[in-house]
Amino acid sequence: MPSFDKPVWFITGCSTGFGRELARLTLSLGYPTVVTARNPAQVEDIAAGQGDLALVLGLDVTDQARIDAAVKAAQDHFGRIDVLVNNAGIGYFGSFEESDLAEVHKMFDINVWGLTAMTRAVLPGMRGQRSGAIVNISSVGGLRAFPSLSFYNATKFAVEALSEALAQEVAPLGIKVLLVEPGPFRTDWAGRSANEAPQTIDDYHQTSGARTAMTRGISGKQAGDPVRAAQAIVKAVEAPDAPLRLLLGKLALAGARIKLEQLAKDFDSWAEVTEGADFPEGE
Repeated sequence: MPSFDKPVWFITGCSTGFGRELARLTLSLGYPTVVTARNPAQVEDIAAGQGDLALVLGLDVTDQARIDAAVKAAQDHFGRIDVLVNNAGIGYFGSFEESDLAEVHKMFDINVWGLTAMTRAVLPGMRGQRSGAIVNISSVGGLRAFPSLSFYNATKFAVEALSEALAQEVAPLGIKVLLVEPGPFRTDWAGRSANEAPQTIDDYHQTSGARTAMTRGISGKQAGDPVRAAQAIVKAVEAPDAPLRLLLGKLALAGARIKLEQLAKDFDSWAEVTEGADFPEGE
């Protein structure tokens, strides 16, 4: 087995978007990288000419056997995994009432349970070496919900909660967790990577329907640059003072600040009622 002295990255969902650009960047920096996709033929170009530095693997994050095989192959080839990037994910458009629950379950299987299974598969190795980083690609939609995205938002809210708790559990073990929260970026998320409710209800035309049309309409024209996003992620992973949450894009920052304002308004306006729900002091 070759000796590798730089951090070993394992990235899921490398066929397009953030995963592709991140794998290209880490390899260009000389980082050993496990480049994965459901169809490995779609990512072989990323590894071309990289020799032992790149390991291309087929991976379906909803298949535990394939997860275990991929993690073992990475550890056998590189000796360890230092950075796991849980990037594989899909979207879904439709109001809460319109949504096809079979499609919703599929999205949860990928966005939440796939991420969970991948993380649990690499944690024993990271605990053993007392170092590592888990990078979970969330969304500004993991902080703030939008019409037409209720169930997608739910998957990302789940990722936020899991990651926030995990970060506290593994910090004493030398492992850090980074939540990446992009706004609109020029990836396939709003295009082929997101299915849509098969039937619509007229009553939701001005809310869910309008949001779907707007989001689909700007696909390919979003302000966010996946190449710059990849650079920001690597910078945050390498930083000694890495944040738990990394917002990406001006719209993500603006949206997160709107959510903070909404929370503060509700908390402050109802503070007396909130505090009044406790027993009086001394009782």
